[in-house]
Amino acid sequence: MPQLKKELSLFQLILAGIGVILGAGIYALIGVASGIAGNAIWLAFIIGAVIALLTGLSYAELSSIFKKDAGEYDYVEYSLNKKIALFIGLMVVFAGIVTSATVALGFGGYFSALLKTPIILTAIILTILLSFLNYYSIKQSSWFNSISTIVETLGLLIIIVLGIKYIGNVNYLEMPNGFNGVLTATALIFFAFLGFDNIIKLAEETKDPQKTMPKAIIWSIIISSIIYILVAISAVSILGWQALSNSSAPLADVAAKSFGSTAFIIMAIIALFSTSNTVLVSLVTTSRMTYGMAEEKGLPKNFSLVDKKTKTPWFSVLIIMIITILFILIGDIKIVAGIANLSLFITFAFVNLSLIVLRYKKPYIERRFKVSFNIGKFNVPASLGFLFNLFMLYYVIKGF
Repeated sequence: MPQLKKELSLFQLILAGIGVILGAGIYALIGVASGIAGNAIWLAFIIGAVIALLTGLSYAELSSIFKKDAGEYDYVEYSLNKKIALFIGLMVVFAGIVTSATVALGFGGYFSALLKTPIILTAIILTILLSFLNYYSIKQSSWFNSISTIVETLGLLIIIVLGIKYIGNVNYLEMPNGFNGVLTATALIFFAFLGFDNIIKLAEETKDPQKTMPKAIIWSIIISSIIYILVAISAVSILGWQALSNSSAPLADVAAKSFGSTAFIIMAIIALFSTSNTVLVSLVTTSRMTYGMAEEKGLPKNFSLVDKKTKTPWFSVLIIMIITILFILIGDIKIVAGIANLSLFITFAFVNLSLIVLRYKKPYIERRFKVSFNIGKFNVPASLGFLFNLFMLYYVIKGF
């Protein structure tokens, strides 16, 4: 049986991880989040990074136990039971759908700022167009994703550079809603870190994955977090949290304050690339998850139907599109993002719990690598990850 060639070094894996994590969350939600956390929005990104890192380590160890295409469903089924696993599988699908709706509304905000179009209608049209691309060809979808990743990263670096001369203009510990506001903002912006759970899927093509994978997860989360924190500091330094929170195109307004209307247009276009890319990736991965669950008889058989011409799961693509549009119709990006994060924190809590249980249930099962900091069989990082994810659920609910 031929195997994948192990070509990825630590450096290449870190770059891949950063590319996966950096996305549209910060473009779409930094304005709303700054209205909750104030100038201390950077602190919300630090807390989010810690939770992502703890959970990322659990994904790393679990992925070293199971086959390369296994996911949350397999982890939970093996450590707990099939009913809970089905629930978590549906949570992952649900989170993907609502993430698409959230970021589509973010796209609508930037597009409206440029052309004065209705935000909700724009978001719906985007979802329909990208769903067609999802149906038509996975190859074109991947090409668009690669271009957009480069553009969105460049946009964030531009904001950081623009903010250098404004550093010190504000009180970075100003919290209009206290530290509780910072935690509520953390719950809101957390899906800006999504993607770290996908890094482990490269294990089969990585040199010495036992040693390389944990380092890549840690460093990609740390580097992405530093970029996010610097962007947050630059944004509030240039515009201030009040103006930032009232903007439908926050990072474009930040650029405009520093360099005028031309910078606004450039940053708005970059934000459109970023948000549309994230919507496309979410639509693609979620439709493939529902297809996979149908193949395993976890969902009705229709979800596994494949178009003979395009070789894509047309029924899954159609249903995901329709449900995404229904969530877009809610219209409030803060509420829709909160619904997405509710599913994510539940999922991540159970992933951490799976590792905790597995340490006792199967202590001698073969692992390609093992998370450190243990008290006997009790894994401390997984336990902290479990508790922090549960803790953040309170702030998601409070945010509603």
